[in-house]
Amino acid sequence: MFNKILVANRGEIALRVICACKELGIRSVAIYSEADRNSLHVRFADEAICIGPPQLAQSYLNIPAVISAAEIANVDAIHPGYGLLSENANFAEVCEACHIKFIGPPPDVIRLMGEKEKARAAMKQHGVPILPGSDGVVASEEEALEWARKVEFPVILKATAGGGGRGMRIVRKEEDLPGLYRQAQAEASAAFGNGDLYLERYVENPRHIEFQVLADEHGNVVSLGERECSIQRRHQKLLEESPSVRVTPELRQEIGDVISKTLSQVGYHNAGTIEFLMDQQRRLYFIEMNTRIQVEHPVTEMVTDVDLVKSQIMIAAGAKLDEVLQGPIVHRGHAIECRINAEHPEKFTPSAGKITTFNPPGGTGVRIDTAAYTEGTIPPYYDSLIAKLVVRGKDRSEAISRMTRALEMFIVEGIYTTIPLHRRILADPDFRAGDFDTGFIEKFLAKKEK
Repeated sequence: MFNKILVANRGEIALRVICACKELGIRSVAIYSEADRNSLHVRFADEAICIGPPQLAQSYLNIPAVISAAEIANVDAIHPGYGLLSENANFAEVCEACHIKFIGPPPDVIRLMGEKEKARAAMKQHGVPILPGSDGVVASEEEALEWARKVEFPVILKATAGGGGRGMRIVRKEEDLPGLYRQAQAEASAAFGNGDLYLERYVENPRHIEFQVLADEHGNVVSLGERECSIQRRHQKLLEESPSVRVTPELRQEIGDVISKTLSQVGYHNAGTIEFLMDQQRRLYFIEMNTRIQVEHPVTEMVTDVDLVKSQIMIAAGAKLDEVLQGPIVHRGHAIECRINAEHPEKFTPSAGKITTFNPPGGTGVRIDTAAYTEGTIPPYYDSLIAKLVVRGKDRSEAISRMTRALEMFIVEGIYTTIPLHRRILADPDFRAGDFDTGFIEKFLAKKEK
C-alpha cells in the first residue's frame, strides 16, 4: 500500500479522497491555490502545499507545479479526483516518468477514450451498441451531409474532444447542416483547441444512463450497475439516481457483461463510467466513457456499500478485485443525489461570496459530501458545486420523501443555491412517476413560466 498520496484537486472531492486515505492509513498531501488557503481540504490533509494564484491555469492545471509539489512531499501516488487533470493523458505520462503512481487508467487508454470518435470505434469493435454514424471524423460540410443522408435526419454533430455540451449541434434539416457544422467546429476549436467533428443519429427524447465499473490491473472488471442522469440542464447533470426505473435486471446484466468484457480487452483499469443514451424502446447506445471517478459516485456507493475511492487506491496499489470487494455486488434500495450549486435557482447565474449560515441535514439514510462551512467563501474562479446531498431509501418512493425532507432542512445563507430548484423538481408529478428524459428541465421550467 502507498505511504503518501497527493490529492491533485480541490473542494469536496479533495476532501473525499483525504477521507479515504485516512481510513486506509495513508498520509495525504493537499495542494491549494491562494484562493483556497482556508479550505477544508487544506485543513484536514496531513500536509498542504500552495501551488499558485487563484487562476486554474496557474495552479490546479499547472502540471509542473503539481509535480513539483509531489516531489517536494515525496509522495508515492497522485489521485486526480474528477475534472481538472483527471483525464489528462499527458499528466498521467508525466507521473509515470517521475515514478509517481497515477491513480487512474493508463495514459494510452485515457487518450483512446478521451477522443470520442476513437472510443466509439473501439466500443463498436467489441460489441458495445453504438448509434449509427460516421466512420470517424467528418472533414467537411460536404462529407457531413453525405453521412447525414445515410444515417437519416435528425443527426447530431459532436466534437471528438468535447464535453459539457460544447461543440455539439442538432441538425434536423439538410439546409441547416452547413451553418451548424461551422458553429460546432468553431466552438470546439475555441473550447478544446481541436475542431474535429463526427456525426451520429440523434435520439429524440432519450434518457441518459451510465454504468459504473471497477477494473483491477490483472484483467478483472466488474460492473456496479447503472445511474440515471437524465435530469440535466445544457448537458450538465443536476440530479442522479440509482437504479434507473427504465433498466430491467436482464438489461443491467446484459450491458454489464458486455462492457466488462470490452474494458478487459482494451486494458482498462481503475474506476470508470460508460455513458449511454436510451431510446423509447429501452435500447442503449454508447456515447462516451469517463476515465475517472464521477461527481455522482456516491449514488452507487449508497446502493452497493462499495467505497469507490478506497477501491481506486487499492487497485492502483496492485490489489485484485476479489481483495477490494470481498464478495459479490449486492444492490440495496434506491439512492438519489442532488447537486447543490452556488447559483441563482431561477437565472442559473453563479453566486460567489461568503456563506453566513451553513446547516447541512442529517438523519437516517442521508449523506452530504461538501467542503463548505459557515463563514467559508465560495470563490468566483471555480466550479459552482458546493455540496452533494445523497439519500438512500428502501425504494424510490422513500428516497424521494427522504430527499424532500433533507432539502427542507438544508440551510445555506449568504449566497444563492439551487436548493429551491431541487425541491420543486422532487415535487413534480412527472419526476415522481419516473416519466422524464433529458429534456425534462426545459419542459419543467417552461411549465413554471406559464
